[in-house]
Amino acid sequence: MKNIAFYIASRYLLAKKGSTAVTFITWLSVGAMMVAVTAMFVIISVFSGLETLNKDLISNLHADLTLKSTSGKTVKDLDKVTSVLKNNKAISSFSRVIEEKVYVNYKGKGDIAYLRGVDSAYIKVNPIDKDVFYGTYPSFKYSNEVLMETNLHNRLSIPIDSTGNYATIFMPKPGTGIINKEEDIYNKRDFLVTGVFPGKEQLDSYIIAPIELTEELLSLPKKSAYQIVIKLKNPDNADSVKQNLLSSLGKNIEIKTKEEENAAFWKMINTEKMFIYLIFALVIFITTFNLAGAIIILQIDKKEQSRSLISLGFPLSHLRMTYFYTGILIVISGVISGLILGTILCYFQLYTEFFRANEILPFPVKIVGKNYLIVAFTASLFGIIISWFFSKINKDYITKS
Repeated sequence: MKNIAFYIASRYLLAKKGSTAVTFITWLSVGAMMVAVTAMFVIISVFSGLETLNKDLISNLHADLTLKSTSGKTVKDLDKVTSVLKNNKAISSFSRVIEEKVYVNYKGKGDIAYLRGVDSAYIKVNPIDKDVFYGTYPSFKYSNEVLMETNLHNRLSIPIDSTGNYATIFMPKPGTGIINKEEDIYNKRDFLVTGVFPGKEQLDSYIIAPIELTEELLSLPKKSAYQIVIKLKNPDNADSVKQNLLSSLGKNIEIKTKEEENAAFWKMINTEKMFIYLIFALVIFITTFNLAGAIIILQIDKKEQSRSLISLGFPLSHLRMTYFYTGILIVISGVISGLILGTILCYFQLYTEFFRANEILPFPVKIVGKNYLIVAFTASLFGIIISWFFSKINKDYITKS
């Protein structure tokens, strides 16, 4: 009987004969579902692309793991820490980092910058040397050779790798007391710019320098570090490696994953994504009322046929299943066609970059299997609920004129 109900439902959907109004309403419901599913899939795919784009933008700002001290700026017992890190097989590379705000001056032009002192292993954690588009990455033979972010470089107009064209870094000295001379206010050091890199807004006004330069400006002992950045062999294991390191290093150490370092940023992205999902889920829910209309029109149009089936002994429950299956078939048709159309539009954007956020940046799109499941589940859930509710036809409606 259930197979008969499904057969009748498929005939209602696919048969060429019948009421023009019913056919129009039925395929209008399919079309509305298709458009809603397409829109939701495309928008979620765009947000997946934005998520990947944002990860790329901050990839040179934070490492897989960042280790800091909870008691002061500098990492205590650095020899023990580096020994533990070297013996951890999950760690690919690590680098010492010291970062402070400084004042930079070149021939009367001055600006505030962030000086990030790194050791020679830094490019194994963050291959920023590959982003250098003019000049070269510092050789680390000399402590006063630096890499400068392009916006800062443009503001100061410092020549690249030009002997004799030195700029000056000023680092304020901590402490109290009477200032008797210029040297009591700050440490300063001349430096040479060897190359320029794009900061991508995340490293705006940054200077990448040998860590010896920052140690000298801050009057720190050699082999000091404000933090240690760590690259993992498998970034997906960041949480487990973090817990393992914390148990080995003790309570005076704080370790954060890349996601934790950007917690506020990712919370904002996920909140926006959730709101977009809820908005389009509401759109699909409203769209399913076209489905309700199609089922009701079908019940009115097929009233005489339903009466004949009941007279022949066809159970009312199976008649209800017929209308339920009709609704399900409409939903399935709309979801499948919507996902296919959405996929085509996404690939169109990927290959042509036709739609743009501005003249330079096309809307990013990433096709993810999870998005297919999210959209299909949302549309199917609302479709099943509406089909079930409006398929509950009353026997008196059929048998009485």
